[in-house]
Amino acid sequence: MTRPPLPAVPPWLAHAFRAQREPVPWNAVCRGALAAGPALLAGMLLGRTALGVLAAIGAMLAGINDRPGGRRASVRRLGVPASAGAAGLLVGTYAGQGLTAVPLTLVLTALGLVAGGISAVGPVASAAGTQLLVAAAVGAGMPAADPGWQRALAFLAGAGWLLVLRLALPTPGSLAGDFRFDGERAAVAGVYDAIAALVEAAGGAHATARRAALTAALDHAQDALSGPRLRGYAASAAERRLHARFAAALPLAEAATALCWAGEPVPARAARGPRRLAAAVRADTGPGPLPAPHLPRTGLRAREAAPVLPALRALDDALLGAAEAFDRGEGAHRRLLGRRRSPRRALRAAFGAGGREYGLRVALCFGAGAAIAQALHHARWYGSHTHWYWLPATAVFLVKPDLGPLASRVLCRAAGTVLGALVFAGLAALLPRPAGLIALVAVCGALIPVATRHFAALTAVVTVLVLALIMAGGEPQASVGRIGETLLACVLVLVLVVGHLPMPGERGGGVRDRLAAAGGAAHAYLLHVLGPPGHGHATGHGHTAGSGDLAGSGDLAEGRVLSERRARAGVGSGDRAERWALRREAYRTLAEARTAISHAAAELPSLARHTEGTDAVAEALERLVDTTTACAVHLDDTGRLTPRHLRRLREALGELERLERRGVRIPLPVAA
Repeated sequence: MTRPPLPAVPPWLAHAFRAQREPVPWNAVCRGALAAGPALLAGMLLGRTALGVLAAIGAMLAGINDRPGGRRASVRRLGVPASAGAAGLLVGTYAGQGLTAVPLTLVLTALGLVAGGISAVGPVASAAGTQLLVAAAVGAGMPAADPGWQRALAFLAGAGWLLVLRLALPTPGSLAGDFRFDGERAAVAGVYDAIAALVEAAGGAHATARRAALTAALDHAQDALSGPRLRGYAASAAERRLHARFAAALPLAEAATALCWAGEPVPARAARGPRRLAAAVRADTGPGPLPAPHLPRTGLRAREAAPVLPALRALDDALLGAAEAFDRGEGAHRRLLGRRRSPRRALRAAFGAGGREYGLRVALCFGAGAAIAQALHHARWYGSHTHWYWLPATAVFLVKPDLGPLASRVLCRAAGTVLGALVFAGLAALLPRPAGLIALVAVCGALIPVATRHFAALTAVVTVLVLALIMAGGEPQASVGRIGETLLACVLVLVLVVGHLPMPGERGGGVRDRLAAAGGAAHAYLLHVLGPPGHGHATGHGHTAGSGDLAGSGDLAEGRVLSERRARAGVGSGDRAERWALRREAYRTLAEARTAISHAAAELPSLARHTEGTDAVAEALERLVDTTTACAVHLDDTGRLTPRHLRRLREALGELERLERRGVRIPLPVAA
């Protein structure tokens, strides 16, 4: 007898059991062990235990943001959120000391509105918004005799101490080259490995996943090589060498993407060159001999025989260019290949539909959490405790959509808090004080970089750490109260967010904003590759491809519309570096949109319905950008497009138009 199939696990429940699989970041583990625990110990030795607790909290929050990457980039990734946290602690302390419950709640609600809007700008801004609100809740809900400016400086000192460790300590096992750039070297080497993996997967079932992995590797390397600097270029020879090697990977990535688009297997030795380049980047040496070209240079008719041939030739040319860049040791240009993010774009993200929805949601939950916590505090629900910050701080972590779907966060937060509180209750009965508490804080600080793989594990570690800090500060054991407050915050956020409260505008604005950005980036990339009428696509062979190549095969409406857009845009097409920058932005914004769509799809059904159909738009945009990349490579090689390229362009554009006619309300420039 055949057994009936098991019911499928709902997406909102399945997401709660997913964990990232990454190598253990031993360097971050070492930094975590040397950050929060020693900060607490320093405060105790100086007789300022309360300030030591705040310094440890600053180091803990900075440790959550301590991710792999370049040292220079970590200045922004750790420093900006820490500065926002210090400002929040300052505001929260003085507001808590000078305002009664109702005005204080209004101030915190307004702060939540600002922090929520800022969080829509990007990952660093989101971390800054989180620390701003958490520190404001701590400042207002953890009364202390120390003045606000001293508390803010202590918080900043703890985070700054971790940043100093991040900049000064070498990566364990890193022996090649200047250790200051070991994170950048690992990121750039990862790009070449991802290129090799994509070439190997060409024509196979895993090609699409490998192309997404290449985008992630390029994003990570681009972030690792960026960071604040006094000059607009890399000053040291080692850094210029890394920038040159990253720039040499861009044409390789373009050729590998074209091979993936062609859908045909390629010789196995095609991936050997990128593998050798990856090893050379890690060892900070030359690549040695690279594989010989895969195809001879033939006439135009042979070049047009199959789409895979121009892509293979492009791969050969890119390998040759990379070998020359590696042999030179430094790039000819010292200008950086960073992401172009204007202040105007940041403001548009903060005040757009996504930023407004984000801000209102955070303000509502944070303000309500603060009001309920103060009411419970005045009703002496906390007993002998004077702290009420846990509930609003928990609401902040729950309500932020960039941390994952709401249901998953609620389940993980509840489970992690219960586990952490029970573990601490057992340890508190055994550990000596204060030495045992300091050691426990140090151990938890070391576990944070590993626990970030899953929200429940991170919550459990942070719960143990914070409860140890509370007890080290002279407060009684608070495990039971923290469990109750966490569960209350979970119920509060679920009721407010999942409940059908009136919200101005259309829900799902964050996903739609990211899709609109992806559509605009794809549009700019497409215009640049095809070029305006009369100018065309500049190629290495002196050929051009004007609008007639698209519209001439069938005189389709899509071709005429595209020609008109190119004429209105007036975009030039001679600079390949510009093309690669536009390609990077198109794939990067698509990856960001994909992440937002994935999180939205794993929400509870009442929330997920607001973004239905957006995954189809993202898929159509990805096909358009992939086809545009294949067109660019083919035009470089032959100077004209094949019927297959034209057909795939029309299909991608037509799919976007069909989605728009079906009522998928996404502002997409390419399909308007």
